[in-house]
Amino acid sequence: MASLLENLIDVLDSENREYEKLIALAESKTPVIVAGNIEDLGKITEDEQEIVGTIQGIEKERNKILADIANVVNRDVKTLKLIDLIQMLDKMPDQQEMLKGVQKRLRATIDSLKAANDKNQMLLADKLDMVDFNLNMIRAMKSAPQTANYTKDAYTNGQSLGIFHGGFDAKQ
Repeated sequence: MASLLENLIDVLDSENREYEKLIALAESKTPVIVAGNIEDLGKITEDEQEIVGTIQGIEKERNKILADIANVVNRDVKTLKLIDLIQMLDKMPDQQEMLKGVQKRLRATIDSLKAANDKNQMLLADKLDMVDFNLNMIRAMKSAPQTANYTKDAYTNGQSLGIFHGGFDAKQ
């Protein structure tokens, strides 16, 4: 049982390290989103996918260890939670404290990752809203009504209100 607990603690530590890498990437993603740099955003996303693949492998290993522990303590693996395991380790205070510590670190890391991802999601939503606003403005300009300006032959000249055919001049 002790070796299974040590393996579980090692796996949870590994998982925590991978989540910390995701936090670093999420924090580096924020200025990239603000700058609108699509290439760098794509590179960061690829790096995140690699880490997520690693985390999935670690989770499989963690689930295998938890299944072994559930067999040893005669509990159903589907209902055995880490907090339950911590409570069951009253007679093994050293392992109990180590498991509590790694559980708290993992919880704090996941909460930090969630906060960084929420911030990035909000920034992306704002960027999408701005793009949508700009597209609506362009569509509205193209569908403006024609003016009542006539040529000398009594035909309308086809000009529309609010459209500048020269485009946007950023130097002004």
